Amino acid sequence: MERLLAVSSSPHIHGPQDTRIIMGWVLAALAPAGIAGIYFFGLRAAAVMAVCVASCKISEYVWQKLAKQTITVGDLSAAVTGLLLAYNLPPSIPFWMAAAGSVFAIIIVKQFFGGIGCNIVNPALAGRAFMMSSWPVPMTTWTVDGISSATPLAMIKDGTLENLPQVYDLFIGHVGGCIGETSAAALLIGLAILLYKEIISWHIPAVYIGTVAALSFLFGRPIAPYYDILAGGLFLGAIFMATDYTTSPMTKKGQVIFALGCGLLTSLIRTFGGFPEGVSYSILIMNLTVPLIDKFTRPRIFGEVKKHG
Repeated sequence: MERLLAVSSSPHIHGPQDTRIIMGWVLAALAPAGIAGIYFFGLRAAAVMAVCVASCKISEYVWQKLAKQTITVGDLSAAVTGLLLAYNLPPSIPFWMAAAGSVFAIIIVKQFFGGIGCNIVNPALAGRAFMMSSWPVPMTTWTVDGISSATPLAMIKDGTLENLPQVYDLFIGHVGGCIGETSAAALLIGLAILLYKEIISWHIPAVYIGTVAALSFLFGRPIAPYYDILAGGLFLGAIFMATDYTTSPMTKKGQVIFALGCGLLTSLIRTFGGFPEGVSYSILIMNLTVPLIDKFTRPRIFGEVKKHG
């Protein structure tokens, strides 16, 4: 009875999951999309994944070694960044470009800002944006069964609707596109894993996808809303990149606002912009608004007295 109350510094509540466990489950959730990518695009897709993951892990290790920082490669966050970047690349991308994008994502976007938990934008998407601006032709060269083919969103942009693939092909992933974005079925399996393990909540994916679907009707997009939902990187972005802990809002209300912004920007870029796709740039832009969203959606402190005047 001598010590009824022990006072200590926060945190006062601890969860059973650490960074390594969380990233391990994210990798497990990404696995179905990777398997689908290898099935539809061949072993070269697997090679691109291996190059990106290895380049990210080596970059992080070398940087932290030279900077005399704690080596954090074992937390699997670099592996997740590498795999996500690979999923955002066409399978025909030269290996050296994939490696360069990986180094940019880890060193410039992640480590220059302080490492895990400190980056202001998603490293994988920033790496893809860097590659798009540096090598636009290789980054937009798509193949299906070894034959060059435009993506469904590019066909809609060009008005060649007669060549659009069937919705079933879109759902399973037998279409042109990036390695990890074409199979909606595989990505939904990954979503189920993340929700079941409570790694993410439903708010960002549901609101993001729902906003794009609604605006597809509002803007009079062709074949609305099936192709806008299933084609391109919407599922991959909404499930795995818009939900990144570091670059998304902390509160549920903030996450809804963030997802609405992502959906609005994606639809505006697809409909009125020069690109057929808009997921990557939409998420990157909204990443920059997260501090402002967090400021205005911050929950009231328990016991706080509301100020007047």
